[in-house]
Amino acid sequence: MSHAAVDHPILDPLLAPPFPKAVLPVLRNPQLRKNVAHAIDVIQTKRARLVTEKSDWQQLRTAASAVRAHVLENLAAYLEQFEARCTAAGGTVHWAANADEARRIILDILRQENASEVIKIKTMTSAEIQLNPYLESGGVSVFETDLAEIILQLGEEEPSHIVVPALHINRSQVREIFARRMGLHDLSDDPHALTAAARTYLRQKFLKIPTAISGANFLIAETGGVAIVESEGNGRMCLTLPQTMITLAGIEKVLPRFQDLEVMLQVLARSATGERMNPYTSLWTGVTPGDGPQRFHVVLLDNGRSAILAKAKERQTLKCIRCAACMNACPVYRQTGGHAYGSVYPGPIGAILTPQLMQMQHAQSLPYASSLCGACFEVCPVKINIPEVLLELRSQVVNQERRHLGRFFDPMYLGLRVANLLFSNAWLFHVAQSLGRMGASFFTRKDGWIHSLPSVGGKWTQTRDLRGLPGQTFHEWWAARAKEAK
Repeated sequence: MSHAAVDHPILDPLLAPPFPKAVLPVLRNPQLRKNVAHAIDVIQTKRARLVTEKSDWQQLRTAASAVRAHVLENLAAYLEQFEARCTAAGGTVHWAANADEARRIILDILRQENASEVIKIKTMTSAEIQLNPYLESGGVSVFETDLAEIILQLGEEEPSHIVVPALHINRSQVREIFARRMGLHDLSDDPHALTAAARTYLRQKFLKIPTAISGANFLIAETGGVAIVESEGNGRMCLTLPQTMITLAGIEKVLPRFQDLEVMLQVLARSATGERMNPYTSLWTGVTPGDGPQRFHVVLLDNGRSAILAKAKERQTLKCIRCAACMNACPVYRQTGGHAYGSVYPGPIGAILTPQLMQMQHAQSLPYASSLCGACFEVCPVKINIPEVLLELRSQVVNQERRHLGRFFDPMYLGLRVANLLFSNAWLFHVAQSLGRMGASFFTRKDGWIHSLPSVGGKWTQTRDLRGLPGQTFHEWWAARAKEAK
């Protein structure tokens, strides 16, 4: 399948279509679904093996969950501590209330540096605020350095996974993208040849561009430091060579102590990529004369996180460490991939995070993109009860619809009122049973099932069958049996 044949919705919750509509082109794309399933199977197999070898895995999950919960309960204090320690080490901390503020802060820093180009470490937070197109419109060329992000950028694709953003693209498609965009028409689809092509493409970027942008896996309040984990070494290059480093991080990323990394790095690596440790773990604090970037900025992004923090049940969403284990375990994600979610955060965590970041004004279909099987909760290394939050958000969506329609025009409200009346009066209940049996007979097939209903009932039969009403109720059968016994 050619690259051009893939049809993806826009990854912007403000513009993306509802999940049921967005998922249709994906379900009709067998190559994409095959790519996603294969990649997930590989990751799941590796993760299962490495989790099994840890006899204290459940204790590690409990410890990691406790650390993240403690942070969220004391977030303001730890953020202030991080700012103080980072500033003392020579860094500059900026606070951004929303995406627009964060983008303007970063562009202002780049203009102060007279930067027309910037290299970038993979960061989902920058995609959340749509940083790349904003910088490009401001005259700054952005070059991704993560292999998967290079594939997406050159192929004008959107990410479909948090950890492996290009998992929906197979190597023959990568070869086509590299051959077309790098002019390497004799390039093979051998993985070594593809990575060598990417390495050659990046080498000059690393050597000549003096400004870099990163995200952060963790911020350390105790030291004012930043931690990033990655698998390719591109992050280490972006940290070592540029003169200016700008780190964009959500305010929830902070950890209290350096020692907390002992737990977090163990559960993150195993959950994310099925490894005992990430190949590259980079930590830096402030500025050291003659070593690494000499100007270091941290942009702390709120963008709706404080509103989530204020809600007791939904707050656990912010415990997420972006390992994507929930996505890999999710039967819905396996069939749909990430693009159908219309957000940079797909899968179960995206289904609860994106609507909340949008203040429940957009992406209201995402909480329904789940079977509520609970697999996401079972694998989450920080024990986020995603099904619980999904149900809470579904109730909020329903309440929004009721407020919009008015309760007397809400089909659910009217239906419950009618049911209440019928169930409170035996005579009415029996009449309703008789009428219902007569009406259902028009739609019940010979096999005893109703396969299609008109109007509102069609929403049920679109996805499942309904058993027809029996010829007798239990009470009628019992009365007939008693009569025969006499």
